[in-house]
Amino acid sequence: MWFKNLKIYRLSAAWSLFGDHLEAALARQAYQPGTNLEMQCIGWVEPRENGGLAHVVNGQILLTLRAEKKQLHGTVINQVAKSRAQEIEEQQGYKPGRQQMKEIKERVTDELLPRAFSIYRDTRVWIDPRYRWLVIDAATSNKADEVIGILAKCIDPFPLENLYVAQSPASAMTNWLADDEAPANFSIDQDTELRSSGLSGAAIRYVKHSIDADDARRHIQSGKQCTRLAMTWADRISFVLTEGLDIKRVSPLDVLKEGNEGMAANDDEKFDSDMLLMTGELAKMMAELVEALGGEKRL
Repeated sequence: MWFKNLKIYRLSAAWSLFGDHLEAALARQAYQPGTNLEMQCIGWVEPRENGGLAHVVNGQILLTLRAEKKQLHGTVINQVAKSRAQEIEEQQGYKPGRQQMKEIKERVTDELLPRAFSIYRDTRVWIDPRYRWLVIDAATSNKADEVIGILAKCIDPFPLENLYVAQSPASAMTNWLADDEAPANFSIDQDTELRSSGLSGAAIRYVKHSIDADDARRHIQSGKQCTRLAMTWADRISFVLTEGLDIKRVSPLDVLKEGNEGMAANDDEKFDSDMLLMTGELAKMMAELVEALGGEKRL
């Protein structure tokens, strides 16, 4: 249930879709299994089995976008196409030209698609209408953009805004290391990356190893800034903050796991309980992190 990566956005005050209206909007792009001749397809599925496309618990909304892609390697297509080209060469007495080879590959692809395996990828989205968060569990901008693009097709206009903070994460993380002091309610963990802002892009990484305060200051004085920093919030959630304000490797600590064990009577109740715990804790953590970065900046 817990999101592993957080791409964080803001909903504008114009957000007003709830209940059946949101469900109907998502249904415009509901997932339909691809046919034998479709290379890929994408759409919304139920986050919880036997539920709706928008799963709502205590005002918190969870969505799941499914992408299906046929696994058909280019080497296989090329091998079969080469064999076909040789047959055609024998028949017509000369090698197929560029356009003819393109057509051969297209025909081979169409023939092989029905036998190709489908790979499924689910990307989850959390919407907090009360505090206006929209969070995508995605490790890359491409996957987040994919989700936003589908949402924009369902909801027009789509009231989404980027999250801006007063102090850049790189500047803030660099200051925390230089001062050897994390912001209130946070602690600095072992993984750290410092990178030169010059053309060389030289980087120093500490993996599962704490950086000494003197070493940190020495790297900073040489012109490096902290671009990734492992941290823990309130002894409850560990994560890695990046210079782009992405939050990666999110992990609830034992104090949260233990407190939520044995509370649900069945799988559906456990799903909802885990969802409430995650959204409640992450909302607090993100609010405090924004505050630690100087507060939200309005453009």
